[in-house]
Amino acid sequence: MRLSRHKPVSPDTPLSERLVAGLTYPLRGAALATCVLLALGQCLTIMPGVIGMGFGFFLWLARWRYAAACLVHTANGFADPPDVGNDENAAAGRMLTLLHMLVVIACVACKLFYAPMFWPLILFCSLTLPAIDMSLAFGDEASAFNPLQWQKVIGRLGAGYFIPVVINLVTGVLIMSPWLLAPGSGFGWWQPPLAFAYTYLIIFNLHLMGVMIHRHHERFDLEPEAEVLIRESGEDDDERLLIAVREMALVDRRAAIGMLVERMQGRSAPASLHQAYRDLLKREGLSDGLLEHGQLWIAALMAGDEARRALGVTQECMELDGAFLPDSPDHVATLAELAASSGMTRLSLRLCRGFLARWPRSPECPRLGLLAARQMAERLGQHAEASVLLGKLAAAWQEHPLQPMLVAQATQLQTAAAIRPTPAVD
Repeated sequence: MRLSRHKPVSPDTPLSERLVAGLTYPLRGAALATCVLLALGQCLTIMPGVIGMGFGFFLWLARWRYAAACLVHTANGFADPPDVGNDENAAAGRMLTLLHMLVVIACVACKLFYAPMFWPLILFCSLTLPAIDMSLAFGDEASAFNPLQWQKVIGRLGAGYFIPVVINLVTGVLIMSPWLLAPGSGFGWWQPPLAFAYTYLIIFNLHLMGVMIHRHHERFDLEPEAEVLIRESGEDDDERLLIAVREMALVDRRAAIGMLVERMQGRSAPASLHQAYRDLLKREGLSDGLLEHGQLWIAALMAGDEARRALGVTQECMELDGAFLPDSPDHVATLAELAASSGMTRLSLRLCRGFLARWPRSPECPRLGLLAARQMAERLGQHAEASVLLGKLAAAWQEHPLQPMLVAQATQLQTAAAIRPTPAVD
């Protein structure tokens, strides 16, 4: 598993914040797909006899298996839902799935054969399942069903423990509502939305239990996998370096810059270190250093598919030096197009003109010229200037596939310039 695909979250994040964020947890990524597919799959239970029951059993199996994976994934310190089939602790996932399947079967059997015990059973399961689930999630199968263990879990979590208890109770009522309200009525249009609702609650509740385990992992003597991955990737070292750099900058900014230079000469550095480096260079007035670093960082950002951030660095460097351009013509062309699509007309034009001046023999010149001319005409009203630019390119690139388009556009813009005045440039 890689951190780039699984965003970690700090265990110090307040429970209230995690609770609010958790409301959208079942509506993101694979969790949303699971809710939708299981809700639609509820339609298969309309099939007669054993076939319909078999589909129903499979749906419940898939529902609890994925929710159990969410619990373990969250307990390991990850913010977003896991991919389907991504079991960090397969044994715990199987135990949690089996447990909840047995609870559902027991509740249905109780309702059918001994109704007076139905509600006490629902209440008992709602109170005890969070403690059992959390014990199973952190690998304590031996004592998960021990009431003393339940007491320990409740004591470690305090009043927050009763949040999943209430959600469990609501979930149980939703699950059993078809049998409670309309026993024997068969399939209804409301069953898929109902299935979506209780699947949402199940995923949300087990995610919330994972949050509680993660927040109190030290009390449970656990080490979340996210922290292990952060340590192995060296990201925690970079955070410590950033703190040290900030402290050093209060005393000696040049020494702080040196600390960052030494780090960035090794493996790829995170954006936080690059930004800290640039902030220090600005405070020291080292414009040459900012431009030199800008070239290197733009190249690294483009290689990492972070063109929008590279465009911001490019704009900053061009404000320092009007003649600045990234070293790669491919990068300049990509950034010019991104600036144009983002409404940054003047920056796009500067990049286009810089490209045409620095690489006049590049076969990309006609394309960049068309991009520049379109913006000059449509956004700045400079029809005559755009026509002149395209005319020069058409004469210089007579064998280029875009040459007919250059001529046509130049003629059209020349006509437009003759019939309307050019508005003042803002």
